Amino acid sequence: MLFTQKFIVRKHERGLLFKDGDFIEFLAPGTYHYRGLRRRYEVERYDLSNAVFEHRLADYLVEAERAEIDRLFYVAETNVDEVALVYVNEHIATVLGPAERMLYWKGVVKVRTERYDLNEGIKLNARLSKRLVIGSDARVLAIADAAVYARIVPHGHVGLLYVDGELTDTLAAGLHAYWNVSHAVNVELVELRIKALEVQGQEILTKDKVALRINVTATYQYVDAAKAVRAAKDPLDLLYKEIQFGLRAAVGTRKLDALLEDKTAIDRDIAEHLGERFAEIGVSIISVGVKDIILPGDMKDLLGKVVEAEKAAQANVIRRREETNATRSLLNTAKVMESNRVALRLKELETLEKVTENVGNLSVVGGLDALLNGLVNIKQ
Repeated sequence: MLFTQKFIVRKHERGLLFKDGDFIEFLAPGTYHYRGLRRRYEVERYDLSNAVFEHRLADYLVEAERAEIDRLFYVAETNVDEVALVYVNEHIATVLGPAERMLYWKGVVKVRTERYDLNEGIKLNARLSKRLVIGSDARVLAIADAAVYARIVPHGHVGLLYVDGELTDTLAAGLHAYWNVSHAVNVELVELRIKALEVQGQEILTKDKVALRINVTATYQYVDAAKAVRAAKDPLDLLYKEIQFGLRAAVGTRKLDALLEDKTAIDRDIAEHLGERFAEIGVSIISVGVKDIILPGDMKDLLGKVVEAEKAAQANVIRRREETNATRSLLNTAKVMESNRVALRLKELETLEKVTENVGNLSVVGGLDALLNGLVNIKQ
């Protein structure tokens, strides 16, 4: 018994005809009838409004039906060292990685590609970087997310670019984007502004075996970040340890009294220890200073008593010196009054004035002259 199979391909469609599972041809819009002993034909229809052609036989069709493929499709493909942006009606549709291919139906949408040779560099230009990374189209951002590595280097920082684990460049402030499809790309940020490093609670013995707890603050700045990370795995950790070493050398070679008398000696020694060493690896040590020197409890009490005794001795010396000065002044006054009766008379009047200051009522008999003559009689 013969069967007739009817297939309709609409105007907005294209079809792929198969017989017994084998591809026969592409079908344009129209009505098709096929007769046979059984249902041996099959038609797969594709809506042209979805321009992307995805099929299990796509690679086979490109090789076996190249003439038809070129007539019906726009072929977007890349070589092994290329990436490409595919534009559909001037909107970015996808990113093709190396050695990839996609087919788009012709006739409904306009398709074009921009190809980029990775051998000429993996960095995106500024215009494309902004469109793919900070554009307003969320769909484009999602497309670029898998194919583009982007990093914004803030003001006051520098970016260290690593490609496949190798430090290759130093990046200034701004947006930087790279193709991330055939290389492992990473950017590490390093701050160039002056920063402080706190080294807290260092327990150190002085030369005379007194245990001190010391806190140190150092300020530093990266001058050449790339040089620093090449020279040291972790420059900041190295700086922390070198401050510890310098501090122990400065404190361990001095007695407690010397440290308390000249605290800046520790600062100078640590700065000397760090300066040239870190300048060679691109780090500038701006300053080093001891914030606190904390003594043990019993040592605090002992030093308190020493200070108290010293202050008491100083007070006693001052008191004796003032008493001596006062006695010397009295002796000089007595010598003047002994040789000068007028001076003696003036002293008496001064004494009288001080006495009368504390007297509420004063009765004078015989007049003021009699009173004064009665107190002291100056012989002519």
